[in-house]
Amino acid sequence: MISFASDYVAGAHHKILERLLETNLENLTGYGTDIYCERARQKIAAACGCPEAQVDFLAGGTQTNAVIINSLLPNYAGAVAADTGHISCHEAGAIEAGGHKVITLPHQDGKLAAELLRRYLADFYADANYEHMVQPGLVYISHPTEYGTLYSKQELQALAAVCREYRLPLFMDGARLGYALASRQTDVSLTDIAELCDVFYIGGTKVGALCGEAVVFPRHNRPPHFLTMVKQMGALLAKGRLLGVQFDALFTDDLYGEIGRHGIEMAEQLKTILHEKKLPFYLESPTNQQFVILANDRLAELKKRVDCGFWEKYDETHTVVRFATSWSTTAEDLAALRRLL
Repeated sequence: MISFASDYVAGAHHKILERLLETNLENLTGYGTDIYCERARQKIAAACGCPEAQVDFLAGGTQTNAVIINSLLPNYAGAVAADTGHISCHEAGAIEAGGHKVITLPHQDGKLAAELLRRYLADFYADANYEHMVQPGLVYISHPTEYGTLYSKQELQALAAVCREYRLPLFMDGARLGYALASRQTDVSLTDIAELCDVFYIGGTKVGALCGEAVVFPRHNRPPHFLTMVKQMGALLAKGRLLGVQFDALFTDDLYGEIGRHGIEMAEQLKTILHEKKLPFYLESPTNQQFVILANDRLAELKKRVDCGFWEKYDETHTVVRFATSWSTTAEDLAALRRLL
């Protein structure tokens, strides 16, 4: 089998494993207070252009989304997201389980449009009964989106302007941020994100780490008792060093960027193969996820040798399938896929 199922199906980049092995017998303090976590915090803050940034390391993406949203919202507020957003459809109700409604708005290629958000907020506060309704408390976006699409800098600026007008935090889910930053079609940098978002996270799990996400509050704006909430919600590792060592490695000698660029290069080659085989694209993304439409009988045959992801039903005889590349995708994998197709 060759796998294009997702970007977290392999273990970890060899440079990360080497650093974990090299530091394995060091006796270090727990819960993210060790020297490697501190070193990684400093490197991430520098990469974001925010020396005052506060950085915390959490175990996984769903926990990170839930902790951030719970820490920022009062109990009467919800999170505004695109109806295709990860918290809206692929997190098993984790946000709702924390007592907060996900308020969904229609997406545009997986994205939340500033004008649609503005119209929703204006209509909400024009309703004389709004005090009887779940209040919009923050805006959630992901970059890349669930469809692998990207926000432009202008789109992010427009969203940030609406959020600031209504005093709503703008929260970016960056589980696959490394591939967004490496895309050939992006005009958004890490410093742009730090400037425009109130909180975001830099995903490790899907970008070469064994596990872990780095949460960044760029303006020394972390909520009080954030660490307590991280622990309360099961996202704090006693062996915090596991995350610190990995992110220290990722932000040394631009390893995070190198991994992202490799994933994108493999995705561009994958697109060439899919076009060559005349597979219709459901959505041709600028990042590491590609979506094509396959006849169900052809998909069944392909899945005997290739692990790819079901995305959604297209019609009675066709399925939207996702092919994802990553740091571990090789030219040999792509050549094998070409032969099988």
